[in-house]
Amino acid sequence: MADALTRVRPRRAPRGPAWAHRAFVAPSILALVVLGVYPLLFIVGAAFTESSLGRPFQEWVGTATIEKVLGDADAVATLARTLVYALGVSAASLALGVVAALALHGAVRSGSFVRTLLLLPLITPPVIVGTLWKLVYNPGGGLLATVLGFFGAPRDAIAPLSSTAWALPGIALADVWEWTPLVALLVFTALLAQDAQTLEAARLDGAHGFGLFRHITLPAISGVVAAAFFIRLVLAFKVFDLVFMMTSGGPGQATTTTSYLIYQAALREFDLGKAAVITLLLAVLVTVATLPFALAARRLQANHE
Repeated sequence: MADALTRVRPRRAPRGPAWAHRAFVAPSILALVVLGVYPLLFIVGAAFTESSLGRPFQEWVGTATIEKVLGDADAVATLARTLVYALGVSAASLALGVVAALALHGAVRSGSFVRTLLLLPLITPPVIVGTLWKLVYNPGGGLLATVLGFFGAPRDAIAPLSSTAWALPGIALADVWEWTPLVALLVFTALLAQDAQTLEAARLDGAHGFGLFRHITLPAISGVVAAAFFIRLVLAFKVFDLVFMMTSGGPGQATTTTSYLIYQAALREFDLGKAAVITLLLAVLVTVATLPFALAARRLQANHE
């Protein structure tokens, strides 16, 4: 009997040699080192040395460059501007994305067509998005000037990108237009994954409209909503293409974001040490700003599961 059981019992596949496992893992580790660890070490080294674009690590200067950047009122103002900008466009994208996802979820028949339209801003290169919206804001015949001129406003006076007060909101509007579909698609996917029986039971109990969304739908998708806001916030901190194409950081410093400031320091002033310090400060700012939302997304997702 024992011999029969031995014959029918499936045999375990023999484990391969240790070098084979290391060979399969080695490319991933090498990519991590090349794309992650090495650039980080390079940036840290450049931040504490006298470094130009062509000659990095010339002389050890310690924290002198850090103190210089922190003492620069324009650099500090740019960090604060980037934080406010990122939070603002992320909140707007989240609100509009949730509303769009709910509308898309209710429009069953036109859902596929609308989803296709939502993909258009996402697949459009940011450089093209910046050029498109620069044409929209063009006071010499752009869409905005044409529409407002139809209502009697002087066309020549409508130039948002030339105004220190309206240039950054103008870029923010283009940014929201570009990335809101991402939030909408993420939330829409979460809506499709809801438990139909729970929704039906809530409707039978009298829950409809906003009450159904607040007490049933929102708790079910809260983890995805928090994760979508986290992703959107990270993308907002990285904005560069729109600023470069639409205003080049102007007028003055009104639209200079931290990413654009790094570009100016590294590729215009050739001051690699300053660019490295600003990069590290941006990394700290992004970590501090996004960590609470990342933890909230994980906690909400765990509670839902």
